[in-house]
Amino acid sequence: MNIRKYFETEITRKSARDFLRYIGPGILITVGFIDPGNWASNLAAGSQYGYDLLWMVTLSTIMLIVLQHNAAHLGIASGLCISEAAALYLPKYVSGFLLLSAMAAAVSTALAEILGGAIALHLLFNIPLMYGSILMAVFCGFLLKSNSYNKMEKIIIGFVSLIGLSFLVELYIVPIEWGKAAVGWIYPAIPHGSLVVIMSVLGAVVMPHNLFLHSEIIQSRQWNLENEKVIERQLKYEFLDTIFSMGIGWAINSAMILIAASVFFTNNVIVDDLAQAVNILDPLLGPYAAILFAVALLFSGLSSTTTAGMAGGSIYAGIFRESYDVKDRHSWHGVLITYGLAVLILFFVKQPFDGLIYSQMALSIQLPFTIFLQIYLTSSDKIMGKYANSVKQRIMLWSIGIIVTILNVMLLVEMFGF
Repeated sequence: MNIRKYFETEITRKSARDFLRYIGPGILITVGFIDPGNWASNLAAGSQYGYDLLWMVTLSTIMLIVLQHNAAHLGIASGLCISEAAALYLPKYVSGFLLLSAMAAAVSTALAEILGGAIALHLLFNIPLMYGSILMAVFCGFLLKSNSYNKMEKIIIGFVSLIGLSFLVELYIVPIEWGKAAVGWIYPAIPHGSLVVIMSVLGAVVMPHNLFLHSEIIQSRQWNLENEKVIERQLKYEFLDTIFSMGIGWAINSAMILIAASVFFTNNVIVDDLAQAVNILDPLLGPYAAILFAVALLFSGLSSTTTAGMAGGSIYAGIFRESYDVKDRHSWHGVLITYGLAVLILFFVKQPFDGLIYSQMALSIQLPFTIFLQIYLTSSDKIMGKYANSVKQRIMLWSIGIIVTILNVMLLVEMFGF
């Protein structure tokens, strides 16, 4: 007798099939917080502070699950993304400021992701950074323009799988102090001078453009907005998809810090350049570790640059009260603006690693605006109907928004000495 088939019921088989149909939107969001900007933030955290800042990955991921589920909730219940809803339901001067700042966040994200991919191309094929940046932007723009959403989803899931496999191999090679790691994941230590790195980790995990993007792409699973049973099923499986996908992101981000803490911190090496990290890995762990690191960085840059373009296109189209469709001029212009400005700014970035770190910090500064915008939209009975946030959900969301705002104020005080 087949034991698995004996215990398996039609209900469990149907549930498993349904869940697999919903896997995808969350993975695209995961790409955003395992991008090259995260690599820079996590390598800085691990090389400078060892295992001490692992807790920030845990806290950020918990915040991320709550916020991303709430953003997807808006897309499922209203059929609108955050950008569309803001343009429709807020005064023009308010929505204009918020959405333009969100576009700036998408550009900042694309900057880090294009630069990270260019660094990988330089490490693997010796292509100069500026040529590599242009190549990354053009190639990812071509991917977006020539592929349907469903094809793009499969391509990016493949990229994420390769990144995950690369880090699994790296973790096998590197000697990890798991006891210290376990403490680091749960104990909120704030070493002296670490706030800039902490905020860059937060900005690298909880990213404004991802909230806009999730509210848009979740609608690829939309079949019948009028049928409450369909909506309830979507909300259920979207939450499972979000937890599953964000869990993958937490593991990969943690792996970056674990590797940096084990290899660099224990050898008193502070990493301030991704290329430097690869060069140091070679003599310490052998050429295979260095090559794996560079290959994973390239796939990270390709996949996250693609989703940053989608986010920029979605935000820009929303300003015109339209949903994302890369064949439409407003969506495509949003993609071009996102990539074009990112590449233009890169011409003025002298230190690539600093560009990665400060781009993530810029995201964390914009983040409260997006969080409070999202809370307003998802708490509105007019927009959400019966699916508006409950009192418990509002308290949770406001708490996250306040924590992020306080951390931003602390960052400004540390940076400018107020």
